This record gives sequence, structure tokens and C-alpha cells, in this order.
Amino acid sequence: AKKVSFDLEKMYEVADNKSLSFNNILDILNTDHNIQHSKTVDKIIFSKQNLQAEDMKINEDMMAQAQQMMENMSEEELQNIKSMYENMSDDQRAQMMEQAKKMGLF
Repeated sequence: AKKVSFDLEKMYEVADNKSLSFNNILDILNTDHNIQHSKTVDKIIFSKQNLQAEDMKINEDMMAQAQQMMENMSEEELQNIKSMYENMSDDQRAQMMEQAKKMGLF
């Protein structure tokens, strides 16, 4: 939630003095470190990307897609999935539940 701002022109000058492209630096910060930026006329503002909200949206989309898939399954397909689950070992079930928890499904 914290943000920091710097003089925009100064940042371009410093990068240029080190023979670097400031725009490339911004791309690296975004892709490798999830640091976003926004520019005003004279400032650049850096902030950490909120991945939790993004992850929650992905999980919601996945759950909706899974629900839709299950609604479109035949009774036989649902029975096969149930049978597959029942034939899993306790360790396999526990591992599956742990993965679901990590995904935020539980």
C-alpha cells in the first residue's frame, strides 16, 4: 500500500548517465518485481502491485468455470469423478485439499 515518488526528469537523467534505458528499467520492475508506476508531469510514483486481489479474481473465475463445467456434465461423468475421488488414498485426498487451500478455494 506504500508509494514513493521521485522527480521524473532526474530519474531519466540518472539512467542515461549510467547508459541505461529508464523505460527498460520500468519494464523490469514491473515484470520481475511487481512494482507498478504512474507518471505525472514532473513525478514518477512507484507502488507494489496488489497480487492478492488479482489472485482472488483468478480464483473466482476458476470456480465459476468449474461450476459451469459440472452443470454441463452428464450424470455418468459426475459419477466417474466421484468414483475417482473415492478411490484416492488418504494422502492423495489430503494433498488435493492442501492444493485447493493454497488456491483459496477453502
